[in-house]
Amino acid sequence: MEPHLPPQPPPDAPAPPPGPEALESRRKMGCILWGGGGCVVLLLLGFLTATVIHRPKGPAYRTEAINNIKQVNLELIDFDNDYGSFPNASTIPAVKAATATTLSLGTSSSNDLLRQLIATSTYKSEKIFWAKTAGTPRKGNDVLGADALKKGECAFTYIAGLSTSSDPNAPVLLVPVIPGTWKFDPKPFNGKAVVLRIDGSARPETIDKNGDVIIGGMNIFDPRQPYWGGKAPDIKWPE
Repeated sequence: MEPHLPPQPPPDAPAPPPGPEALESRRKMGCILWGGGGCVVLLLLGFLTATVIHRPKGPAYRTEAINNIKQVNLELIDFDNDYGSFPNASTIPAVKAATATTLSLGTSSSNDLLRQLIATSTYKSEKIFWAKTAGTPRKGNDVLGADALKKGECAFTYIAGLSTSSDPNAPVLLVPVIPGTWKFDPKPFNGKAVVLRIDGSARPETIDKNGDVIIGGMNIFDPRQPYWGGKAPDIKWPE
């Protein structure tokens, strides 16, 4: 005798609704998929955030230093046209007479001497003298009272006693020089220094493992360099 089978639904009948066990299984699978996808999104966000936070800023700071040092170069050229040389001790009386400036014009630092550019320029700003270094963490505030270009607002080391007629290869502004030394700090610009020369070129130079910039086998400040003419450069470091 054949077994009795329950009646079968027609082929085109809709599937019956899932039972409680199937629904629970689907819910668990959905949670797993959502959780896994969320973890992937969080990992991607974490990676992107870390990439942005840890992106090297040295090249950007170096570019800003080059742009600013070129602006200072234009001011130096204008100053030379008016006073016969770049700012030095001998130009102070003429600057005071021509401008009646109340700025403090000294000779002991690059801040002191470059302040003459602010006194004589129509572009009254401290910000072009700035670059991101250990000694200048913040830009100048353009408060141009007696303490304009005060300590921490000038990043450039200045070679006094030069003019547009000096050797075209002679450096006139450099950064980041460690004050009181011939050494450069490799940290701000990822192992590079920025050097402005009399010919108006402003370009990066490699700082070696000893903190020196070497040109033609000698330190850039070495009096034996052809552009110094056998005389030690008159180095004015920033405050």
